[in-house]
Amino acid sequence: MDSFELNKVMGAILGTCLVLLVGNFAANALFASKKPEKPGFEIAVKEDASGGAAAPAAAAPEVPIEKLLASASVEKGMAAAKKCGACHSFEKGGPNKVGPNLYDIVEEPRGEGRNGFNFSAAMKTKGGKWSFEDLNKFITNPKGFIPGTAMGFAGISKDTERADVIAYLRTLSDNPVPMPTASK
Repeated sequence: MDSFELNKVMGAILGTCLVLLVGNFAANALFASKKPEKPGFEIAVKEDASGGAAAPAAAAPEVPIEKLLASASVEKGMAAAKKCGACHSFEKGGPNKVGPNLYDIVEEPRGEGRNGFNFSAAMKTKGGKWSFEDLNKFITNPKGFIPGTAMGFAGISKDTERADVIAYLRTLSDNPVPMPTASK
């Protein structure tokens, strides 16, 4: 191969690199991606300082759920439950996602295969039914209420937001469970 052909090959390689570089600059100028001001849905997960060994016991909510449900808003609950939609579906006969479908969840048995969903061993062991009080405790701190649950959500710390979500979940049924009444 003589030097003239080597020059042509090297020129072709350098020319191709130059075209790619100019194309990259032009594409970045035309299609600049902007970071959204507010991300869509953040799923907050609390990290344990102990490396995830044992979850602390669930702190009892300050206000009884019966009093919170008396002033709860189903519309606000529907909006707040959108963050749950990343892992759960809400429609009747809806599919299981990372978590089970939540249609008709109030007063349903806990840890049993809803539509074929495979619950964690901790959830199966806990047993019982999803009462309003248990839903309140679970949504406050899932890993605190059921240590070992596979649910990676940190919980909803605001009492009124939890009550709104529970009021919304209550409406997702053909025969909604009656609202509990406050004893005091």
